[in-house]
Amino acid sequence: MLLVYTHNITPRLTYIFKHISKRILGVEVKFTSKIEDFIAHSSIKMSYTKQPLSSELHVRSHKLLFETGLSDIDINVQTWGKTKGFFATGDRSDLPFDIFAASFYLLSRYEEYMPHVKDEYGRFTAKESLAYNNGFLHQPVIDIWAYRLKSVLEERFPDFDFPERKYAVKPIIDVPMAFYYRKKGLLRTIGGTLNDIRRLKLKQLYQRYLVLLGIKRDPYDTFNWIIAKQKQTSFQFLVLFLVGDYSTYDKGVSTNKKVFVSLIKSIADYSKVGLKVSYFALENISILKKEKTKIESITNRNLKAVRHSFSKLNMPSSYRNHIELEIDEDYSMGYVDTLGFRASTCTPFQFYDLDYEVQTPLQINPYQCMDFALLRHQSQLDKSEHLQKLIDQVKAVNGTFIPVFHNYTFGNIERWSGFRTLFNQILASA
Repeated sequence: MLLVYTHNITPRLTYIFKHISKRILGVEVKFTSKIEDFIAHSSIKMSYTKQPLSSELHVRSHKLLFETGLSDIDINVQTWGKTKGFFATGDRSDLPFDIFAASFYLLSRYEEYMPHVKDEYGRFTAKESLAYNNGFLHQPVIDIWAYRLKSVLEERFPDFDFPERKYAVKPIIDVPMAFYYRKKGLLRTIGGTLNDIRRLKLKQLYQRYLVLLGIKRDPYDTFNWIIAKQKQTSFQFLVLFLVGDYSTYDKGVSTNKKVFVSLIKSIADYSKVGLKVSYFALENISILKKEKTKIESITNRNLKAVRHSFSKLNMPSSYRNHIELEIDEDYSMGYVDTLGFRASTCTPFQFYDLDYEVQTPLQINPYQCMDFALLRHQSQLDKSEHLQKLIDQVKAVNGTFIPVFHNYTFGNIERWSGFRTLFNQILASA
């Protein structure tokens, strides 16, 4: 057990030390403000204060973990070996940066509470982030820093046996629309047909009616392939279905269609099933509750996991709604169009509410790769190489790689050519 001496044990401090020590390094941590308890402790220990007590392992503390509320913070990012760091500590500290305060800033998404420019969907973008603007978005710096701390502890306490965690893959299959042509209802089918004719999309019109007549498989219906891959894999996929009402942003299949309900039930026999939260449910907890009830009635299981339409997050209200409805896990933390680590970690973490200064029971599972972000790379080789670099970053710290793919990604649509191979590359990495 790691014992940490500090002058003030705050919720922020206990939150971030537990994430780094317990969740990343696998070591229990306790805190004390009594010097005699610290001296008496015979196992690994460190002080986290402005000045060291004596010659113990010491990290000079930044003020962030002892504050409450939000303030403008002056951040100077500097190079630290092959990575970056900020909140420099000075000569008397055993680490050149306060990795705990810096990790808290990144993990709490402090910057997303501050004024920033949003995109057309009201989202926080990669280009607004500290990580993007300082060249460390491609690295899980919190995990890297944790391993730097581990090296210092191992040097100071060579007899302590650190547990080893293993690299894991947690694939997410997002299903905003289970079928492209089928089960859309008469009015939507007529509308689609007229739209094809108006835009002279005769090939699409031809394909539409081959599917509707049962001659050809719907291009979005890739679920047999997904189930086949799941059967070949020892770890479970998480498949998230949109069951919200038809709207400007969400155009899924109605749960009144028995085929769609049967599909969800059949997927639930092999994989974990969760909810893709509709766009309007992000703003309205009553709509979210309705969708939660709907998916639970289909699967006959309590809803555990959700992901937001368009990966939109309204901080902190979106997460508070999940907590109120007793939803355990969220998979919205990432960037749609950019590969990398939005929260600077590849370790699932608890949501910390900065307004209430409390750790919540909601687990945030940050994704590092969405299929749309890979489209930015032209050739199949480029896509594969960038994907592998990301996988290697996670593997280097034995983290959890979370990719988000869509059901249509695995179809025969030209835009998504080669994406089955990329998905196989991810599965093979484990």
